[in-house]
Amino acid sequence: MIMTTDATLDYNSPYLTNLRSTAWWLYIFHAVCFLFTLGIFSFVPLILNYLVRPRAIHTWLYTHQTWQIHSFWWYFAWVVLGWIFYFTIIGMIFAAAGWVLAWCWYTYRLIKGFLYLNDGIPMPYPEE
Repeated sequence: MIMTTDATLDYNSPYLTNLRSTAWWLYIFHAVCFLFTLGIFSFVPLILNYLVRPRAIHTWLYTHQTWQIHSFWWYFAWVVLGWIFYFTIIGMIFAAAGWVLAWCWYTYRLIKGFLYLNDGIPMPYPEE
């Protein structure tokens, strides 16, 4: 389901501008945490996503908050699976490959979300 802006809100309204700016900074925060700590501190922007998302309900920016949250949890799941594989001798190769693929996937998700946000496009992600 594609979220659209509320009919009472103009695209350039201060409310949407504030939500858009917050989403923009959260993308940056996720990227910085991801690049410098491989996601170890990404729980901080994740918590902020959970706090901001209710304010974005019924706007196209809700999809960006959901996109960031789901991106984090899927990345986290793949990293944990990699650690499970890592502790088996034969799984070390699979763990390394899984971590590289997870890193590439998360990078793609952050870049795609950031570009869509800058273009004012909702994320093609179903509502929960």
